[in-house]
Amino acid sequence: MAKYIPEPYRIKMVEAIRQTTYEERTEAVKAANYNMFSLASSDVYIDMLTDSGTNAMSDQQWAAVMLGDESYAGSRSYEQLMEVAHDIFMYDYIQPVHQGRAAENMLFPLLLKEGMVSISNYHFDTTSGHVQLAGAKVINCVSPEAKDTQNYAPFKGNMDTEKLRELIEEYGRDKVGCIVMTITCNSAGGQPVSLANIRESAAIAREHQIPFVIDAARFAENAFFIKEREEGQQDRSIKDIVRDIFAEGDAFTLSAKKDAVVNIGGLVGVREDTELIKGIKGRVVPYEGFLTYGGLSGRDLGAMAVGLTEGIDEDFLRSYVGQTKYLGDRCRELGVPIQYPTGGHAVFVDAKKVFPQIPYYRFPAHSLCVALYLEGGIRGCDIGSFILDPDPETGEQLEADLELARFCIPRRTYTQAHLDYVAESLAAVMKRSDEFAGYEIVEQAKVLRHFTAKLKPYTA
Repeated sequence: MAKYIPEPYRIKMVEAIRQTTYEERTEAVKAANYNMFSLASSDVYIDMLTDSGTNAMSDQQWAAVMLGDESYAGSRSYEQLMEVAHDIFMYDYIQPVHQGRAAENMLFPLLLKEGMVSISNYHFDTTSGHVQLAGAKVINCVSPEAKDTQNYAPFKGNMDTEKLRELIEEYGRDKVGCIVMTITCNSAGGQPVSLANIRESAAIAREHQIPFVIDAARFAENAFFIKEREEGQQDRSIKDIVRDIFAEGDAFTLSAKKDAVVNIGGLVGVREDTELIKGIKGRVVPYEGFLTYGGLSGRDLGAMAVGLTEGIDEDFLRSYVGQTKYLGDRCRELGVPIQYPTGGHAVFVDAKKVFPQIPYYRFPAHSLCVALYLEGGIRGCDIGSFILDPDPETGEQLEADLELARFCIPRRTYTQAHLDYVAESLAAVMKRSDEFAGYEIVEQAKVLRHFTAKLKPYTA
């Protein structure tokens, strides 16, 4: 039976959420053109669209908000953030920005040009978008173990290093603008990457003089999994493991809205490349604001400084990752197929197994998200073919390696009863899975289409 780990905190403030009727949800999702991002939050009962910026901040973070120094340049809140960030990541230069995709916008145009490629264990959606906006091509080479959703492997997010070498040979070192290590690997089901694999991938990058970039949105969870699962790491602190991870990178991008447990913010870091640092500074001022606030208020900088420390607390991580494991175990007990083992921030349901009758170009994972919303007012997100933009050269719909419906757990937000409700609602959808035929796109943007696309139910 699934085991729930008690939270290492107590609730101090609550926010009311509203349950809607099936009829109300039917009208709401139709008005949203069947896009989960277009739903009003007031029409959602349990919001698992993302864990990005949806977390509950601690009393210490709110105290930092009240103490925020709003000076335009050189604020105390910036100094506080830099002290914490340099201590954890140990990079020469760390720049605050307003969120993770801003960090990507500061970095990737400096590494990638037209005709180049970016290789990753798996680029997430905004990363892929910024690679394409730079005129480069996205190539993913996650471990083959990730494609087997039902069998256990401790580090399904690992880079396929043999394929990585083959790709560098195929495209040539000069064409590979960067190698991106995404931790945890969101598109593969929030799966962690081992420290050994990070080191091996970084060594390949150094051997070929290719910048090694860490997409660090969920770095703390990845470090926790290394401590729990990798031989020789059990007696080490989360901070020491984090430092070992970042010691392998040349640069990193970080959405602080995840493991730094804040509602807005991000970081971009560079180890020692002076020209790259100059380039980032040159982009920050026109795009984000002055260097010492990077698009954020002083109170946001202060909350991030506290959140970075709280986010690597082992008791907190054990509880948070434990919530995800609990939901995953409840799903499996009820016959719902998930990416196993569960990752750190979300449960990913294998929509191909739920809806075998729906082809990839009718978006089975998105179909599951709509079905679960109609069933219980629960909002999730497609991490499958719908999240992939059409092929930039042919315009054809690309097929994802995995058709996963992602249900994120915001940090310090929901309780065991909420998670039980989600699992039971998924099981209810499973019982009538043959009723669904998928969706087709009516209108879409060229890049990152899933945020704004309009869809309609497919009818033969």
